[in-house]
Order: sequence, then structure tokens, then C-alpha cells
Amino acid sequence: MQSTVENLGQLERRLTMAVPVAKIDQQVDERLKRLARTVKMAGFRPGKVPMKLVAQQYGPQVRSEVIGDEIQKAFSDAVRDQNLRVAGYPRFEPKADAPADQLQFDATFEVYPEFEPGDLSGVTIERPTLEVTDAEVDKTIEVLRKQRVHYHDVERAAQDGDRVTIDFVGTIDGVEFEGGKAEGYPYVLGEGGMLPDFENGVRGMKPGESKNVPVKFPDDYAGKDVAGKEASFAITLKLVEEPHLPEVDSNFARMLGIADGDVERMRAEIKANVEREVKKRLNAEVKQKVMQALVDNNSVDLPNSLIEMEQERLVQNARRDLEARGLKMDNMPIDPKLFEEQAKRRVQLGLIIGELVRRHNLSATPEQVRALIDEQSQAYEQPAEVVKWFYSQPERLAEFEGLAVEDNVIDWVLKQAKVVDQPADFEKLMGNAA
Repeated sequence: MQSTVENLGQLERRLTMAVPVAKIDQQVDERLKRLARTVKMAGFRPGKVPMKLVAQQYGPQVRSEVIGDEIQKAFSDAVRDQNLRVAGYPRFEPKADAPADQLQFDATFEVYPEFEPGDLSGVTIERPTLEVTDAEVDKTIEVLRKQRVHYHDVERAAQDGDRVTIDFVGTIDGVEFEGGKAEGYPYVLGEGGMLPDFENGVRGMKPGESKNVPVKFPDDYAGKDVAGKEASFAITLKLVEEPHLPEVDSNFARMLGIADGDVERMRAEIKANVEREVKKRLNAEVKQKVMQALVDNNSVDLPNSLIEMEQERLVQNARRDLEARGLKMDNMPIDPKLFEEQAKRRVQLGLIIGELVRRHNLSATPEQVRALIDEQSQAYEQPAEVVKWFYSQPERLAEFEGLAVEDNVIDWVLKQAKVVDQPADFEKLMGNAA
């Protein structure tokens, strides 16, 4: 087999190869002979079909398969001989002007870029830190109490935090508009569920009271028909319900799964859960900062084939997500260009991380993978069974291996860069900030 490589650009290559036709013919003949031993054809016993008929019936298909196999083998051999790192899939094209005794074809493809990872010694990374104390446990318990709030009827004026039930009719210039009317509509006052003017009108009303409230719709309001306009709402307050939070006692502990109602055990479990979640979120923030530092300090030529593959993967993920939400995607194409920038960033990070892993021996060890699986399994009632399940699922196991590699890269980057610890705000970190 003969082969030559031509540079078409920074990363694009064209490999021209030739395979003797005699070799193709020999392979076709051998496969047809093997096929003739078992082929069935009307009027003949198995294995007794004349070769001429076998060749007529199956020859074109067998020749196509042999050519495909030989092309792949020739390409693999040539890539190995030329020491090329192929990115994506090659595009094969036969050469029309090939000699009669040869099958010639071009394989056009991209290669992985060669680059020197950037110096990180001048990079500063702020690393958020947070120790979980009783104060954080108390804040978490308060959130859990609010999630289990119940309401009681009261005969007083509505105030923030109350659940109110109202009838309302909205008009603009005396004409009702679409979406501006409801009966028996409940919502919690003061949580921003309605426009500020509307809530100001409801605040202070008593059950059975009615009033007209002027409301100015914002210019950027989602409903374009009413955006920027002034409306009048006729509101009738039907019911005011006062919130009541459960006491932190044995009943509350049982609500949270503590069978014997032990409050101290409840607090210990909450603290353990919060510590796991805090660690997870702190690590996520550090990872984001490290990955951004890698992107900012490494200029890499990106193979278009890898970008296109990543775009397609992101499209498929988006499609599955939308289908899981109940949308029918049969006739709803998703433009891959929507994910172009995201795909480029992911490909760039993948190339950088791969190069760092190769240069600095940052591959995951079995012990690291097991530690991550053990940590994840602690959130379940039967950790040992969860561990077994993870190890029986190759795809999930590969995810943990990838996470372990990321952890190794992050640790390596933090050792190269200047790290400044920065205390984190608990509520902001956990997403509970007002």
C-alpha cells in the first residue's frame, strides 16, 4: 500500500492511498467461497449452489464490503505509519484517474492541534471557603420549615406573607384584555407573584372588600399587548390565610425521616447533608474559576470536526430534555448554531485538559474513582447497594472517572497558580439569598 500526506490548512490533512485491485479481487473471491458453503437458493441444496450464481447474487454486496474494509484498514495503517492523531471522522473520496490495477482514494480529515500549555504562575484564583456551623444548620432548618408552611384563615387585613385568594378583572380604557381576569386566584402576598402596583393595592384589604387598583405595566412586560400601558383592576379579596411554620420538635424530625423523632439526630443529619452540599458547590465554583483560567491562558486551534460533533451532542441533549418536559420534537428542528460557542468552549477545554493529563500524568486512579462513588452513595439509604449499582453501569463509572480526572487537573492548576481564599456567603452559595 502506498500513501502520501498533504497539508490543507492548520489542522486539515489529505491522505492519498492506493490498494491493489488484485488484493480486492482475492478478498472478494475468498468471501464468496465461504458464503457458498452455507448460502441457500431455490432448487439447490445448501452448499451446492454454483459459484457463478453466488457471485451474481452476492458479488456486488461482497465487493462493496471488502472495499470498505480495505479502505478502513489502509487508512488506519497509513495514520499509524505517519504518526497522525485524527480528530473526528475522515471523509473518503475515490480517485477517478487511478490506474486500472489500483484502487486509489483520498481521505480528508483533521488532526489534533499541537500546543504548549500556557504558564499559570501569574494567574490568581479566588477560592471560596465556608465552614458549616450551627448557624448554617439553623438557616437550613428555617428553609425546611418554610417549605412545610401551612395556612389558617384569619379575619384581618392582608399583609406580606399571607396567602390571599382574590377575584380580579383588568381593563384598559374600559375594555377587558386577555389574561387579565381570574376567579378564586390564590397567591402569597409580598413574594413578587404579581406586579408591584397590584400587590400594593391588595396589601391592607380585608376579606370581602373590593376596590379598583391602577396598575402600570412595565415597558418590557412579556405580554406585548399590554406592555407599557396603564390598566385598572377590579379586585375582590375573598380569603386571607396566615402562614404557620411547624415547630422544631419530634414531629418535625419525623417529617424529615427521623423515625424516633430525635431532634439532635435530625440536626446531625442536616449538618452532614449541608456539608456535602456546601462542598459540592464550593468545588463547582473553584472548577468554574480554574476552567476559565485554562481558557484564558491557552490559545488552541480547534478542529471543526470536533466542534460539529459537540454541537450535535448538545442538540441531542437539548432534544431529550425538551421531550422529557413533554414537548413533541418530531417536527421541531434545533439549529446547531445555537450551541456553537458552548461547543467551542467545551472542545477547547477538552483539548487543554487532555494535554495536561498526558504531560503531567493526571489520569484517574481506581482509588480516586472509588472515593467519589463512596461519597455520592452516602446520600442514599443503602450506600453499599448504590456502590454496586454504579460499578455495574459502565457509563456511570466513566462519568466518575471523568470527574476524578477533572479533580486532578484542578488540583494541579491550583498548585501552579496563586490561590487566595475568600470566605463565601452561605445564603448566596446555597441560592437562598433574598
